[in-house]
Amino acid sequence: MSSNVAVGPTQEEEPDVPERVEAEDDDAEEQETLKYGAKHVMMLIVPVSLCMVLVIVTIRVITMYDIGSQPTVYLVYTPFNEQNQLSTGSPISDAVLNMLIVLGLVIFMTCILVLLYKYRCYKVIEGWLFLSSLILLFMFTFLNLQEIVVRFNFAMDYITIALIVWNFGVMGIISVHWKGPLILQQGYLLIISAMMALVFIKYLPEWTLWFILGGIAVYDLFAVLCPKGPLRILVETAEERNEPIFPSLIYSSTMMWTITTMADGEPVSSYNPLNNSTGSSASPPERAQPEMEPEEQGVKLGLGDFIFYSVLVGKAATADDWNTVMACFVAILIGLCLTLLILAIVKKALPALPISIFVGIIFYVCTRWCIKPMCDQMALSQVYV
Repeated sequence: MSSNVAVGPTQEEEPDVPERVEAEDDDAEEQETLKYGAKHVMMLIVPVSLCMVLVIVTIRVITMYDIGSQPTVYLVYTPFNEQNQLSTGSPISDAVLNMLIVLGLVIFMTCILVLLYKYRCYKVIEGWLFLSSLILLFMFTFLNLQEIVVRFNFAMDYITIALIVWNFGVMGIISVHWKGPLILQQGYLLIISAMMALVFIKYLPEWTLWFILGGIAVYDLFAVLCPKGPLRILVETAEERNEPIFPSLIYSSTMMWTITTMADGEPVSSYNPLNNSTGSSASPPERAQPEMEPEEQGVKLGLGDFIFYSVLVGKAATADDWNTVMACFVAILIGLCLTLLILAIVKKALPALPISIFVGIIFYVCTRWCIKPMCDQMALSQVYV
């Protein structure tokens, strides 16, 4: 006897078709997320590593950043120190007071930035950040170049130095404020971050710097996660207006003036305006550009994150202990990867500083005060493992 062959799905099989299609779509989406997630992680690890390496090399080449070369003056924002009569006599209490002053200044300046952006005072913000770029790209470039000439005993006159600084600074202003090749824009943003990190390393008291690193990491949590946090308000305002955040405040793997939206669920979205005194910006575009694909939108990380990552590693480099330097270097990259992993799970913007900074400080303390003495003692006793 012959049986009939069904040409189409039976009534019981029909509900399985959409479920199977949905499962295939979920698998494809998961594979795509893993693909772009790994790509985006590398797009952040490479520039962060380059910025930290630039700071380390500068500290090792230019002697004025050595731990033995203590400054005679400090930043005006840190009045409680040994060089000032306001010192309380205790380095820890001085550091706490200095940290509170610096954090208060950061909060105040960030709120001013948010208010200016909220009321569309773009020209004021542009002028403010433009002036900061001029100082970093001209004055500090001149000071570092002068130290390099002295360090390597180059024969160079002031006219040649002025021409080098002028060309370097003007090219940077054009690339950051206006338009230029992507790699040039990214390079100058990393240089600006490295220069600001070197300023903090040189002109902040020893204990104050460590307390500021911890305080900034805690503040970053508030600024991003709190509903009334200034950074969260800034990002939400930009999204409502369909405008990008200022190019000089954020490192991007694509041209910032071509980005029109910033998705909350983007695997590597992290913003930090704490470096509002270190960058420059052009006014946001008045009209939209076409919507871009996820891989074309690129990854974004606040320059403030680059600065404080480099401050931690650079401070370790001043101690002339490569074990501590490498431990802090690896710790920051581990913290950044953990942040991106959590970001992929919760699918919302997260602060990029806290995990990396706290893991880096733990690695620094353990390596500098536990592992290094043990290794030195083993070397003296000729014990090899």
